[in-house]
Amino acid sequence: MTHPIIESLLWRHTTKKYDASKKISEEDLGVLFEAMRLSPSSINSQPWKFIVIESDDARQRMSQTFANKFQFNQAHVFDSSQIILFAHNPRYTKDDFAAIIDKGIEDKRTKQEDRERAFALFAFAELNTDEAGSTDSWTKAQTYLALGNTLHTLARLKIDSTALEGIDTELVNEEFKKELDGYRCDVALAIGYHDAEEDYNAKLPKSRRNLESILVRL
Repeated sequence: MTHPIIESLLWRHTTKKYDASKKISEEDLGVLFEAMRLSPSSINSQPWKFIVIESDDARQRMSQTFANKFQFNQAHVFDSSQIILFAHNPRYTKDDFAAIIDKGIEDKRTKQEDRERAFALFAFAELNTDEAGSTDSWTKAQTYLALGNTLHTLARLKIDSTALEGIDTELVNEEFKKELDGYRCDVALAIGYHDAEEDYNAKLPKSRRNLESILVRL
C-alpha cells in the first residue's frame, strides 16, 4: 500500500540510540505541542499535563530517577532532544470538568445557557471513579490516547521517538512533584533524531501481525 500515512508509520521505529548533536527545531516543537493539545479524550476530559524535560538542570534531575532500575533508558535523558512526561489527574472531579465546560463556552463550542446540561456527560467520569475518589485507571487511559496521537504526529514530522514505560515512576513522581502538582506520570517519551550508526533498530525490517489475523469485518 502506498499512502503518506502508511509511509510515515513504516518509517517510524522505537529509537534505541539518539544523536545528541541534533535538536528538534522550535517550529516542529510548536506543531508537536499543538497536536498534543488537540488529542482526543473521553467526554473531552483532557485530564493530562505534559512536562517537557530539556534544560541541563531538568535532564540531571531526570537522570537521577534511574538510580535503582531501567538504566538502559538513562542515556536517552542526555542524548534525545527532549523527554516528555505524560501525566494524568488521578482524582478527576466535577470541578475539573467544569473548567472544560467553561473553556468550551469561551471557544463557542457550548452555549452559556447549556452549561448545566453539559454536566450530564460527567456521569461517565463518575462511573470510572471508585469509592475513594480515584479515577486513576480512567484518566491514565486518556493519557495513552494523547501518547498515541503524539507518536503519529512525530512520525509525520520525521522525528524519532521512544515511548518509555521503563522509568521508575515513584522516583519520577517524587522528583517532579512540584511541577506535576498532584498529577501522576506513568509513561514518558524521548524525542529527537537517531544515531545512524548505533541505532540498530532503525536498520531492522518492520514486523507486525498480518491484517487478516487481527481485523474482523462484519
